[in-house]
Amino acid sequence: MKIAVIAHNGKKAEMVSFLLGNKKFLEGVDLVSTGTTGTHVEKAGLEVHKFLSGPLGGDAQIAALAAEKKLDMVVFFRDPLDKHPHEPDVQMLMRICDVHNIPLATNQATAELLINGIVAEG
Repeated sequence: MKIAVIAHNGKKAEMVSFLLGNKKFLEGVDLVSTGTTGTHVEKAGLEVHKFLSGPLGGDAQIAALAAEKKLDMVVFFRDPLDKHPHEPDVQMLMRICDVHNIPLATNQATAELLINGIVAEG
C-alpha cells in the first residue's frame, strides 16, 4: 500500500501526531510526501519518500502518482483558515483523486475513518 501525506504549515504537527498514532497500521506502508511535510515526518522517526515542496511542484508530483493509479490513498491535512498561494495545485490534486477514485482525506476525522475501514477489511 502506498499513501501520500501532505499538510499545510498550520497542520504539520497534527499530521505527525496522526501518523505516530497510527504507527502500527503504517508498518509496511510506503509513505510519500511533499518535501516540507516529509521532513517533519522524518524527524518523527518515520520513513517517507519526499518529493518537492508543495508550492514548488510537490502537489503536482503526487497528483501524477494518483493519475497513474500508483497511490492507494491521499491524506492532505488542509488549513482552511489560511491563504495558500499554490491553491490551484491543491485543487488539481483533489480533482485528480476524484477522477481516478483515489480516497482523499482532508482532515483527521476522515483519515481515521479510512484507516479504520481498511483495518476492518483486512
